[in-house]
Amino acid sequence: MAPLVVINVVGLTPRLLAHMPRLRAVAETGFEAELGTVLPAVTCSAQATFLTGAPPSEHGIVGNGWYFRDLGEVFLWRQHHALMGGEKVWQAARKEQPDYTVANICWWYAMGADVNWTVTPRPIYYADGRKEPDCYTDPPELHDELTSKLGGFPLFTYWGPGAGLPSSRWICQAAQQVMATHDPDLTLVYVPHLDYDLQRFGPGSAEAAAAAAKLDGVLGPLLDAARARDATVVVLSEYGITDVSRPVDVNRLLRREGWLRVYTQDGMEYLDPWTSKAFAVADHQIAHVYVKDPADVAEVAKLCAALPGVAEVLDADGKARYGLDHERAGELVLVAEPDAWFTYYYWLDDALAPDFARLVEIHRKPGYDPAELFFDPEAPGAAKRRAGVALARKKLGMRYLMSVVGLDAGARAVRGSHGRLPTDPADGPVLLCSAPGAARDKVAATEVKGLLLELAGIGAREGS
Repeated sequence: MAPLVVINVVGLTPRLLAHMPRLRAVAETGFEAELGTVLPAVTCSAQATFLTGAPPSEHGIVGNGWYFRDLGEVFLWRQHHALMGGEKVWQAARKEQPDYTVANICWWYAMGADVNWTVTPRPIYYADGRKEPDCYTDPPELHDELTSKLGGFPLFTYWGPGAGLPSSRWICQAAQQVMATHDPDLTLVYVPHLDYDLQRFGPGSAEAAAAAAKLDGVLGPLLDAARARDATVVVLSEYGITDVSRPVDVNRLLRREGWLRVYTQDGMEYLDPWTSKAFAVADHQIAHVYVKDPADVAEVAKLCAALPGVAEVLDADGKARYGLDHERAGELVLVAEPDAWFTYYYWLDDALAPDFARLVEIHRKPGYDPAELFFDPEAPGAAKRRAGVALARKKLGMRYLMSVVGLDAGARAVRGSHGRLPTDPADGPVLLCSAPGAARDKVAATEVKGLLLELAGIGAREGS
């Protein structure tokens, strides 16, 4: 049985392949297929569907985050594997081959997964509030094995204004190291680089083309390492990024109309999900709207439908139509117009915004914030100087705030987004495979699991 290497190149589309000869070579020896995605077309939902063969209505990953009703809190970017329901591809493989081994290199919901080797970004959160780059591994000794060879995980190039190639290079090299020393049957590799400049500058920009070309060079050694093992290679993407120009402030609408409430501490406003009658968890071009009283759903739906930038308002029937009818989903799900995306902003005066709004703070914000990819566009020089002061305080062991993110100006700077289903396959996700015998023209997201089992030589069975 040949080993299998699955490389998730975030944001890869057929258009970008024009700048990526090493990836094109995978398809030239095997095949290229249009890859379906799910609604929402975002990282966590798509990955969960690839691994389980199920839609969000079954595996429960309705976005990159949601409102945890039992806790009364909005959380994005959780890592515990138990959040993802359904049978995973390796669990299906182990029914036929119990010793089937798996390495997860930075795919989501990694912590606690029943795989053999896990690597995922995990900062050190010190008691005094400092945050330092690092990663989590299982088994624990894998941490020192990787960092002694590659250096520490470059967290600040994984997300934020400094997001760039070093994090993707480290991940690819970590995958090569694990493959060389542990020889997994299945290696899952998550490579985020295309996410950055495509959101900053748009998918048709010169910066996006340059990012694709540079990433292709970084992927080359990983592809060579897979070939040296006679591995079958699958390259896929979760979504394509398309041009946007309009941020849509759904929570500000709900607040002005009296549905969303806040509470104030130290002059800062915080979303109050416990007393709000309705609020939205924004996630790129999708927003889950949680409505406390079922009797209010129709009125909130009518209000949201009239908001410029909203293309669809999905009620219970609409969610079922897209396979998104899960208890974690909002009572309503909004889909943005093609050129629009949803902010999480709920304050009406920037002077009252919480301090985390100006930070790269993915776990405290009650929604996704692509403005974190920029130094404040209204004053980039001042933002960089503040960052320099913060770094100096950090080196001295002092507490600091990396207050560099713009608010409305940052939102207006965003040029690419995703989450809607693609209207043109050239702007949607793609699947490349080095095995010509498995060729097909299209692969649905729910069919990826079955394809991987086929490529691994695992017989098809009910539920696989």
